Amino acid sequence: MIGFMTDLDKKFFERYTPLVAKELLGKKIIRVYCGKKIEGIITETEAYHGFEDKASHASRGKTEKKNYPAAVLIRGIYANGKAINGPGRVCRFLKIDKKYNESALSKQAKLWVEKGVELSPKKIKKALRIGVDYAGPIWSKKLWRFYIKSDTV
Repeated sequence: MIGFMTDLDKKFFERYTPLVAKELLGKKIIRVYCGKKIEGIITETEAYHGFEDKASHASRGKTEKKNYPAAVLIRGIYANGKAINGPGRVCRFLKIDKKYNESALSKQAKLWVEKGVELSPKKIKKALRIGVDYAGPIWSKKLWRFYIKSDTV
């Protein structure tokens, strides 16, 4: 799990996970790789919240070392004039690999989140999380995927 030390206040991340996921939309994610700054605007997220969330790895046994298990998956960003969709594609674009497991987001780690663009609430949409049908009728029906309804940010 990635910790949270960013240009955003730490308290931003220490809230109800679906709210954090929604409010990450429009924020800028930045990675410095080989001295080059790579960045994008977050356009799609999913929330996973608590031991009871059957779509979360924590429901099958505690995977986090301490505290409450919660996570936000970044599913899409807008960068260089195009949409980059899918968590794997986002990681490849930002050059994020497994060395970031258990790392805090920070400028020192060369990966952080900061304030981005202002969004009209009308542009923010919610939907079912992707690929979690196995989580059962309650958890698979949570509208915990958030995205920006727009061709461009």
